[in-house]
Amino acid sequence: MQSLGIDVLFKGTNFLRLLGGLWVAVRISLISVAISIALGIVVGMLMTAKSRVLKVIFRVYLEIVRIMPQMVLLFVVYFGTTRVFGWNLNAETAAIFVFSFWGTAEMGDLVRGALQSIPAIQHESAQALGMNPLQVYGYVILPQTVRRLIPLSINLITRMVKTTSLVMMIGIVEVLKVAQQIIEANRRTAPNAAFGVFAVVFLLYFLICWPISRLAGYLEKRWS
Repeated sequence: MQSLGIDVLFKGTNFLRLLGGLWVAVRISLISVAISIALGIVVGMLMTAKSRVLKVIFRVYLEIVRIMPQMVLLFVVYFGTTRVFGWNLNAETAAIFVFSFWGTAEMGDLVRGALQSIPAIQHESAQALGMNPLQVYGYVILPQTVRRLIPLSINLITRMVKTTSLVMMIGIVEVLKVAQQIIEANRRTAPNAAFGVFAVVFLLYFLICWPISRLAGYLEKRWS
């Protein structure tokens, strides 16, 4: 394995540094997903409102998120807004804001689709039983919506984890940045280190994302 350069990971604290970088990516993902789910539920409910103004606002929001690359959003928030408004924004906070901004739009659209997929007869039946609109949502609509959303929310976690690799562009030392640092530090003694180190990074991402994807698939089949 020495020819592949994997041995450099076991020099000093290199492997621990790699795991530390992975934890940075996972931490940013988990915080962003938690915020996205909470805000996404509210946004999704507002997307189903009859107000034309709200529909236009959220449609524009969703299109901005879908059209603009996350890297551009990171640059705008971290480099652009700090100069324009003069505030002190650290890179991790900027990353969480951008991924939450993106995740909220994605989650809101999922919530909107889930709410609209509930048959109208369930609304009518609940109202016939004397429930007010708040009770209809709380006891009938939301429980079914949450059940449908759990597998989709879990898939959002894997997408977040993979997308956090972009945060290295604004100086956050996550797993890919650490991998690059290890490769650069051992370029002369282990010229093939890039292959081995990035193969291990791939394996680490796989070990995190694959079980999550399997769980989402299992829940989707069980609750379909």
